[in-house]
Amino acid sequence: MPRIEIALSTIQHNARVLCELYGKQGISLMGVSKAVLGEPLIAEAMIRGGVKFIADSRLENIQRMKKARTPAQFVLLRTALSQAESVVKDVDISLNTEIETLNKLNYYASLHNKIHQIILMVEMGDLREGIPVDEIFLFIKKILCLAHLKIIGLGCNLACYGGIKPDEQKMQQLSALTNAIEQKFDLNLSITSGGNSANYEWYKSTKQVGRINNLRIGESILLGRETVNRQAIPQLDTNAFKLIAEVIESKVKPSLPFGEIGQDAFGNIPRFKDRGMHQRAIIALGKQDALISGLSPDRDLEILGSSSDHMVIDSKNFDLKVGVGVNFNLDYGSLLTAMTSPFIKKQFIN
Repeated sequence: MPRIEIALSTIQHNARVLCELYGKQGISLMGVSKAVLGEPLIAEAMIRGGVKFIADSRLENIQRMKKARTPAQFVLLRTALSQAESVVKDVDISLNTEIETLNKLNYYASLHNKIHQIILMVEMGDLREGIPVDEIFLFIKKILCLAHLKIIGLGCNLACYGGIKPDEQKMQQLSALTNAIEQKFDLNLSITSGGNSANYEWYKSTKQVGRINNLRIGESILLGRETVNRQAIPQLDTNAFKLIAEVIESKVKPSLPFGEIGQDAFGNIPRFKDRGMHQRAIIALGKQDALISGLSPDRDLEILGSSSDHMVIDSKNFDLKVGVGVNFNLDYGSLLTAMTSPFIKKQFIN
């Protein structure tokens, strides 16, 4: 301890249910592996569930999965100019928004005698990555001069930075833009990637998906939830991951610190609720390991706070002995940080 127990069969089940659900309307899925540090066993569970592509923001994660011979087409979600040659060598498809980066990709694709496939991301209001809609036609005109790049699709990102929902209007706009680009430039765009795990509500309510035929899904596969309201999706399992950490102290103590209060380890002035004397425990887990605010104990315990390497909890009616493990459920942020931590062991089950 600490460790994360990872149920691969649960991840495979969630991927299969989602592939069948979205597949009814001809929508394929890219399984997003960035929250699990490109773990090959998790990517392979997604693939067994029916996912056709594995997508990640980190080139290093894709290289890790390729080294493990993960059988998938790899999609890079975040393309950096400085990594252009490695992108051409190690990635099947990359998402792009900058002509300078595309020029460099074309140069290295020419050098390695390859045709690199690209999806252009369009700005639909979330204000993360995306080419403004009124600039897209001129942008594509410039790309068509680059002989070693092939535009295979259009995409947008929503409900990430700005929290903008992927609603009917946004999806219709992206579909119409795909049609207009194909007509103007005589292109055949095989992928229109309408978003991510936040698209579930749109999909369940829409009567017509239009040209949307792909989604980039991470949280729904891993944690069984959509990301607009963080509600569980029917038939999905929300317990693929469990974090277990050890009790290293268990004592009755005052609930209020005593002495002159200054800043805590992170520069904050802490405030405390007077609970009187109470049973409290220290867990061997801290902010260096995981996003503590995204953890929730699986029994009636309360997280009071944490430092870099200690978590303090109110034990309430539980007599937590030193050395026992306490189980925590994770949200997306805590999963992302815990899987990245070298101090948390990863244990695969099922």
